[in-house]
Amino acid sequence: MGAALLLSGCLALAPGPKDTPRPTPRPVAPVYTPSVESQTLAKYYADLEQDLLTRGLLRTDGGGPETPYDAEDLAERFETLAFYDEYASATDGGAGGMGRWERPVQLVPVFGPSVTPAQEARDRASLTAYAARLARITGHPITVGTSGNFTVLFAGIDDADFVETKVRRLLPNLSDRDVALFATPPRKFYCLVFAGGPQSDPLNYTRGVALIRAEQPNLMRESCIHEEIAQGLGLRNDSPKARPSIFNDDDEFARLTSHDEKLLQMLYDRRLRVGMSAEEARPAIERMAREVMGELSN
Repeated sequence: MGAALLLSGCLALAPGPKDTPRPTPRPVAPVYTPSVESQTLAKYYADLEQDLLTRGLLRTDGGGPETPYDAEDLAERFETLAFYDEYASATDGGAGGMGRWERPVQLVPVFGPSVTPAQEARDRASLTAYAARLARITGHPITVGTSGNFTVLFAGIDDADFVETKVRRLLPNLSDRDVALFATPPRKFYCLVFAGGPQSDPLNYTRGVALIRAEQPNLMRESCIHEEIAQGLGLRNDSPKARPSIFNDDDEFARLTSHDEKLLQMLYDRRLRVGMSAEEARPAIERMAREVMGELSN
């Protein structure tokens, strides 16, 4: 009955155009299919993560009795990590002043077109939780939002053009060689970061850009988030003596350890100033190391 009434009503309408016009078809977004290069990288990183885990690396326990250190160790490692640069020329030994952020750090996650919604949600949540942890450790404002001064790019090799465009806009003075390193890094670079200030005050950090390669499996991506953001805060070097730590090249630990937390706490202690030399800072570093180890009250 309802259908008949509806049909009857339709027949009673005034005549319309002879042919019903078809709506203009909307373009359908193409379904992303990873390139052969991207698939090869994803398999390489998956195999690498499994190999590292099999060998007892990418630890998430933060260390234990087998990784002891004292205040003297901590002070020495802090000086190496905060005052030296692993990419500086051999002629100057990489020595320089201490750098860090004086203004609030506002992290902005940006995802390449190849990143799936599920991966984006996971990485955004990981970055947000880590930012809150870093803020607690350092006492410095560190947040995640939609605009800011420290961009974290999650992108794969198929997003090279996207990455290049973003990096050129964010870091207009970066050399073509360094832009290419962001856009198409060698596979041995799981992730990388640039952080610094204006040419007139480069150690007073005002801008950061990190790249996290999207082809990596979950734990390796999380490890990259932990290391690159922490290095972008001012612990810009690596050292084989730093243990238990993410600030070395042996992949033993996947996440920031309590050892590393102490280093970041020292870095953002107000007794240190941007631009201080290691020699100037050494007395304060030695005292701070003993304080964070519980040997002295601050």
